[in-house]
Amino acid sequence: MASPDTRSPGLRRAVTGPLLYLFILGDVLGAGVYALIGEMAGVAGGLVWLSFAVALAMALLTAFSYAELVTKYPQAGGSAVYAEKAFRSPLVAFLVGFSMLSAGVVSAAGLSLAFTGEYLTAFLDVPQVPAALVFLLVVALVNAWGIKESLRANVVMTVIESAGLVLVIVLGAWVIGRGDADLGGAFTPPEDTTVGLAVLGSALVAFYSFVGFETSANLAEEVRDVSRVYPRALFGALATAGVVYMLLGFVAPAVVAPSELAGSSGPLLEVVRAAGFVAPDLFAVVALVAVANGALLTMIMASRLTYGMARLRLLPAPLGRVLPRRRTPGVAIAVTTALAALLAATGELVDLASTVVLLLLFVFLSTNVAVLVLRRDHVDHDHFRSPTVVPVLALGSCLVLLTQQEAQHWALAGLLLAVGAAVHLATRWTARRAPGPPPSR
Repeated sequence: MASPDTRSPGLRRAVTGPLLYLFILGDVLGAGVYALIGEMAGVAGGLVWLSFAVALAMALLTAFSYAELVTKYPQAGGSAVYAEKAFRSPLVAFLVGFSMLSAGVVSAAGLSLAFTGEYLTAFLDVPQVPAALVFLLVVALVNAWGIKESLRANVVMTVIESAGLVLVIVLGAWVIGRGDADLGGAFTPPEDTTVGLAVLGSALVAFYSFVGFETSANLAEEVRDVSRVYPRALFGALATAGVVYMLLGFVAPAVVAPSELAGSSGPLLEVVRAAGFVAPDLFAVVALVAVANGALLTMIMASRLTYGMARLRLLPAPLGRVLPRRRTPGVAIAVTTALAALLAATGELVDLASTVVLLLLFVFLSTNVAVLVLRRDHVDHDHFRSPTVVPVLALGSCLVLLTQQEAQHWALAGLLLAVGAAVHLATRWTARRAPGPPPSR
């Protein structure tokens, strides 16, 4: 295996348990549901809550594997590190890491478009793509400012976005309580398909709302007492998000007809309007904060993963450089932001979200296999251990979700991976010509 490049200073170990919990919760909770619950209603009808339950179960299966591997190998680079250790192949490690990196960049591009949709146009009538590019630039500046500063911003934004989702649940319950809702709407499946296919198809979109927990693996080098802190923060955050999502999935189609939710780019705003006594503009601000928080945390992950892969010589060495005063991966931040901007200028929100899930499913397949392969590798510290049956079930769940993907999502994912493979081959060719130890074979 390639050895990490240790010539530049490492990352600052400044992430505590509460900060990590809020990081994961902020990344999982908010952005996806604010933007995509309408798309879920269009597929599953009123059974949105059931789709969320299925997606949560699938996410938890893979989360067990991450809890074991992060506490066993607390290194920046996440899934790419685990793939290289398990499969002893720089190419496999690169493809896994680049899939996750691509998913992060694609997700940030999709969130920038969500930010500049109906929630923003409630205040400003601006062209969507230029506004999305400015948004990504601001996110990059906050990311470069520092990990502690970024996570402090995340704390504030997570509190705001969580309060916004709780507000929707309370308002929905109020409408139900005053008799203006149709409780049957939360149990009504779509008419043109079976319940199973509708729920599974919607769970694919719901899965996007839960992904984000895996990004925390890339903070492993910055977490204090990672073996004790990480599993608690991970499972606590996923459980919290799951409860909130299922409540939202119940009240939203009960208060607003699923067809109306499906036709809105700000579906939760429709629930607020139905309640009638909270200003929609106030909720639009909350939604903007939620989407901004999701984009910030996603780009923190993407830049740290890029940094980690560069240190493993899987990507060009300059991407592993750290800003001297801020101790953040400045070059990686600039490059990942530029890629997200390109995708935002050329993509659509729903297609970008589905492509994120497709890319992450490949990552999750690798990680769930890696946790089984690496059982024979012993380390000299205590770590979390998942029951063996759990990663096996997780592999099955990933394969089921892969069957729900459409051709255009496979095409975009394939294009991104082809570009990445070309970069990787160029990196290895350059490394062979450079003085010093050759890259691993």
